Amino acid sequence: MKFERKSGVLLHPTSLPGTPGIGTIGKPAYDFVDWLTDAGQSLWQILPLGPTGYGDSPYASFSTFAGNPLLIDLDCLVERGWLSKKDIVPPEYIKKTGNVDFGAVVWWKIPLLKKAAENFLTGKDILQEDVLAFKDFCKAKKSWLNDYALFMSIKTVYDKKAAEEKPENSIWYAYWPKKLALHDEAALAQWYKENKIDVDSYKVIQFFFDQQWTSLKKYANENGISLIGDIPIFVAPDSADVWSNQSLFQLARDGKPDCVAGVPPDYFCADGQLWGNPLYDWKKMKDDGYKWWIARIKRVFELTDVLRIDHFRGFEAYWSVPATEKTAINGKWCPGPGVDLFKTIKSKLGDLPVIAEDLGVITDEVRDLRDKCGFPGMKVLQFAFSTDEAKANGMTNYFLPHMYDTDNCVAYTGTHDNDTLQGWLMNLNDEQLILVAQYIEGCELDVKKAKGLVSSGKLRKDMIRAVIASSAVYAIVPMQDITGADNSARMNTPATTGTNWTWRMDKKDLRASDAYWLSFIAGLYGRD
Repeated sequence: MKFERKSGVLLHPTSLPGTPGIGTIGKPAYDFVDWLTDAGQSLWQILPLGPTGYGDSPYASFSTFAGNPLLIDLDCLVERGWLSKKDIVPPEYIKKTGNVDFGAVVWWKIPLLKKAAENFLTGKDILQEDVLAFKDFCKAKKSWLNDYALFMSIKTVYDKKAAEEKPENSIWYAYWPKKLALHDEAALAQWYKENKIDVDSYKVIQFFFDQQWTSLKKYANENGISLIGDIPIFVAPDSADVWSNQSLFQLARDGKPDCVAGVPPDYFCADGQLWGNPLYDWKKMKDDGYKWWIARIKRVFELTDVLRIDHFRGFEAYWSVPATEKTAINGKWCPGPGVDLFKTIKSKLGDLPVIAEDLGVITDEVRDLRDKCGFPGMKVLQFAFSTDEAKANGMTNYFLPHMYDTDNCVAYTGTHDNDTLQGWLMNLNDEQLILVAQYIEGCELDVKKAKGLVSSGKLRKDMIRAVIASSAVYAIVPMQDITGADNSARMNTPATTGTNWTWRMDKKDLRASDAYWLSFIAGLYGRD
């Protein structure tokens, strides 16, 4: 699909300000759309929207189809009469500002959402139009909603039991009763009969999310803002996706993975990275016409307008590691589905706007697959400045704006996995800093002047301008880079745990001066 020249901002809704504990898709999200409009931007990129599991990563979700309940706005539920104002007064342990404490938010908010759902299911004053809307929603989403609701209901019970006895075995195939773990229809029917309100409450919570998100997307689209969604190539092992589709994954008879995903050793990590995601049985997926993948892509495009696929190289070949291994060293490359998958998706869903995340060690075969599919790849400005490469090759790094070999790419100052732009500049050594400053500013500079450009914020802003001015069809800037935040605002540091995914912006960060400047340069470089 041909992309139009546009620019936008990367900001996950959890990072929005103005609501207790965590960002939501209520008023703060509408305010952000208004700010994007004032800033002359036409794209809002987000991270995956699924309900997050242990570690709070949006790339490890309990479902690739469901929405994250923590994003639901409680004020909106009060307006609909499903909670009272008294219900949503946050306890003292919920922070009003500052980074997200996911544990505290889950402890407080999930029971409130369950209460609202049960009020909806049992209340006498529920509007008939809402009842009918819920029935329509359940019918339309039946292919994934029933299994997701059952999974969450069963998981909640057995997670509690596992926590008391064997916390390390809380995953469904290790701790659930065998028939439930193996998705036995009779056992599931019995569970639903005995836990109907609980199971249905998970459906209602998804209904709440769907209504709020649909309203927000409509508002964004009406204001000229397109939403860029995101999915990881693989899904979490502890997910409704794997549990309810076991025949489509490389699993043993008891549901445990035979092999898992990762990446091989490289310069940065001698052991490689062992991700632990179950691998797809691509032959079986092909035999049924890739129905699961078609449903997955269709769902993303119900929620967003453009899709970024993470770890695109895995469709050409993926690193398969025996599940018994402790590192990713003893893995092997296995062929992915290649262009056949995307031809099938196109035949069923049409020519869709997809961005291929093609970062890392990428082969000619992966580039060939990306180009056959017609997908733009990614260029990250922070990756452009290697002093060794500059000395050896005369600034031929293909992440440099003047070296883009095509306009069919999406340029970023950085991603959710990078330092913030200001933090990155502050941590450069003198040689790297001079290289960056001279390239961006177009003149000779000494270290003192270059450091002055960093401390004033000018070099950061000029790097943003370089990305927006580039030939790339889309230019995307993380919100932290616009505000000038240092690395305390970094969203994720790969291969670490503890503070990832927690950053929230402050209300004061939505500055009119930044909106005016962005609007000016977007217009100047033909992105309005």
